Amino acid sequence: MKITYYGHSCFGIEVNDKHLLFDPFISPNPLAAAIDVDSVKADYILISHAHQDHIADAVRIAKRTGAKVISAYEIHGWLNKQGVTNTHPMNMGGKWIFDFGKVKCVIAQHSSSFADGTYGGNPMGFIIETTKGNFYYSGDTALTYDMKLIGDYRKLDFAFLPIGDNFTMGVDNAIIAADFINCEDIIAMHYDTFENIKVDHTEAAHKFERAGSKLTMMEIGQTIEK
Repeated sequence: MKITYYGHSCFGIEVNDKHLLFDPFISPNPLAAAIDVDSVKADYILISHAHQDHIADAVRIAKRTGAKVISAYEIHGWLNKQGVTNTHPMNMGGKWIFDFGKVKCVIAQHSSSFADGTYGGNPMGFIIETTKGNFYYSGDTALTYDMKLIGDYRKLDFAFLPIGDNFTMGVDNAIIAADFINCEDIIAMHYDTFENIKVDHTEAAHKFERAGSKLTMMEIGQTIEK
């Protein structure tokens, strides 16, 4: 799998000849100014919740690429009103098999509303199973004991977890989450974009290392392979 970081919580993942894009928030993010949002590839767009810092470029990219958008039912309805009709609504605990692999929706402890304040459905995370490996994208979430169920459900090759604190769990709780999901290979997200979620990169990496896990903090625009 190839993983490209577009800033904040937005990642592109190339797997089984398909491009998956998670939580597209690029054009409003000054840290991602070097990214051309109109060149980002997507066959599928997965949206964890309706906050602007996760959905801002969803309509723009979906209309340009024709990507199928996977999200909560309420986001699906909102997208349809914006003229995006290639959508697949899901909800907590549900799973569906797509041509790239399987998606299962799991609990994220957070909130979810659109820019106008209307309800955006339940926030969620995704467990993605493919022939090339399995991973967990948590979305915005607090540490929850339900994460232990994820560790029992499937063997994960890597996981995306927020570390910025304030709006989500921070580094210390993310270390516990890594233990709960039984995954030692963590890619950080939801940090540095705003003043109140800035983190000390060196300290965060050392804390994970001392706990026996690896934390990868990607540069915006960087691509790695898993």
